Parts: sequence; structure tokens; C-alpha cells
Amino acid sequence: MRRCNNRIYQLVTVINPEQSAQDATVRFAVQAVREHLEREVIGQSHLVQRMLMALLCGGHVLVEGAPGLAKTRAIKALANVIEGDFHRIQFTPDLLPSDVTGTEIYRPADGSFNFQPGPIFHNLILADEINRAPAKVQSALLEAMAERQVSFGRQTFTLPELFMVMATQNPIEQEGTYALPEAQLDRFLLHVRVDYPDRQAETDILRLVRGEAAALSTEAAAAGTLISQAQIFAAREEILSLHMAEPVERYLVELVLATRTPPADLAPLLELGSSPRGTIALDLCARANAWLDDRSFVTPEDVQSIAHDVFRHRLICSFEADAQGLDSDYVIEHLLQQVPVP
Repeated sequence: MRRCNNRIYQLVTVINPEQSAQDATVRFAVQAVREHLEREVIGQSHLVQRMLMALLCGGHVLVEGAPGLAKTRAIKALANVIEGDFHRIQFTPDLLPSDVTGTEIYRPADGSFNFQPGPIFHNLILADEINRAPAKVQSALLEAMAERQVSFGRQTFTLPELFMVMATQNPIEQEGTYALPEAQLDRFLLHVRVDYPDRQAETDILRLVRGEAAALSTEAAAAGTLISQAQIFAAREEILSLHMAEPVERYLVELVLATRTPPADLAPLLELGSSPRGTIALDLCARANAWLDDRSFVTPEDVQSIAHDVFRHRLICSFEADAQGLDSDYVIEHLLQQVPVP
């Protein structure tokens, strides 16, 4: 990991006691959620942190991993402890756009049509195996994810203020799947890859399933709501108010520009760089990373730590990169090594 001097990025501020107490309450609630999720989803701390980051930034997350790695369990565990409702949508080749957004129902009593909201009108949405649905269904999510609304005919329906989509896809089984279009990929704040747990985590999972951790399961079931929507929105305001020094801001922008005009050795590997939406995502996630680490300022290390998950789905590699077996993670890692750190 590239090192930097954190002291030059700090900002001394005076906070009134009431505001300080409120901030502490919000941080305590988020920490309680994090600890609960790490007990429920063993061996996937990276996924837990990225889900919390997306929730606190008001974004969506695409999770890629082999079956059985607790992707569905993670989003369900999160839904169980926040104030809101959850719905799972199983994406299949025969799914229709109206199955996601909703449709009009005819009322014979008065001869009218009434809009029946679809499952997208919930706070937390699990779009399971999103790449198994055709393009029409995937595009039905675009407006909902970007503008937090659904248009049906001449009417527009607003989605809940707290709204987050977590989509999953299987990277190894491509038969009967449809690649997500670049426009939809760009709507995801983060693209997280989930790997297998380590030896100790695997043992803990085995013991949990066998019932040797029954007390832990009972505690999880009784957890209830740990954080309210008001606290989530308060955390978002705190994250936006974090101090980012001008050198860090320049570094963030230089990283984005480097994806569009890469160094000579990386230029043949890239066809398209990150969009301005990627710049915004990198800023938000760097701030969220600092906030989750209980800091009031952002450092270059915050930017570096989330660069892969922010850029992974926004960079389009060339045929030459594919021929060499290189992906966007390779390009991102080399960009982090070559762009000067302030």
C-alpha cells in the first residue's frame, strides 16, 4: 500500500456539544450494524464494508462471486437491522420490465386503470443474478437507479428516499446470460468481487451451520432495528462535510484523468476510461472510507483503498488486454503505482 503523511490533511474544527453527541450516536449505530453483519456474514468483511459504504453514500452495488459466498445472506442481514423493507427479485430470461417496475390494473367497478407498484418500490432491492434477464428488463432499472423514479405512460412515481439496489452475478457460468450494458454498469457506485473465505472463517461457518454457535444465531435473530433512516441520512451529511485537502482532491482527479489518457505502457490496454460519474463515486467513497475509520479528513490512502471497486466496471479494456489475459484490475493497480501521490 502506498504511504502518505496523514497529518497534512487534518483540519481542526470546533463542534458544539449537541452536534458532537448526535454524531457519536450515528457512528455508534453504524458500528453496531457493521459488527452485526460481520457476525452474520462470516469471512466477508470486505463485502460488509462495501455494502455499508454504498448505503451511506446513497449508491448501488454490483457483487460478483461464485455461488454460495453469502451474497444473498449479506443483503438480507443488512435489511433486517435497518428501518425499511426488503424485496428480492430473481432475474430470469422470461422476466418482463413490468415485473420489476409495476403495471396498470383494470378496475371493472369503475372502468379505471390503477398503477400497481412493482417490487422496485422497496428500500432495499436484491437483484439476484441480474445478468440472466434480457436487456429490456435490465434497462427498466436504469431510471430507478439513476433518478430514483419510475415512469409509466405519462405518470412518474417517486421511489422511497432510502433506496439501494444490490445486484449479484455469477462470473463462471455464462450460458444463458446477458452482459450488462455500460450505461447500466456506470449506475453502480461499486463493483465488488467476493472471494472464498480463509481457513478460520471456513471453520467458523461450519460450526455456525452445525449449531455450535446457536447462541450467536439467537442474538442475531433478536437484533431488530439497529439504525433508523434518519440516522442514515445524518451519516450521509457527515460524510459530505468531511475535509478533503486540495492536494487530495487534485490526486483524485488525476487518477480519473489517467484512466482516460493513460501512460504509454497502459494506453494499448484501455479503450475507454472512467466517466464523471466515476469521479463523483471516487470522492464519495473516499469520504465514506475515512468516516468509517472514524476520521474527519480524507487522505490519498482512502482514495487508493476504494479505487478498484469504483473503477473496475467503468474501464473498458482493449482486445489486446483480453488477448494477454489482463483485466481492468491490472490497469488500475498500475495507475495507482504511476500517478504521483501528494
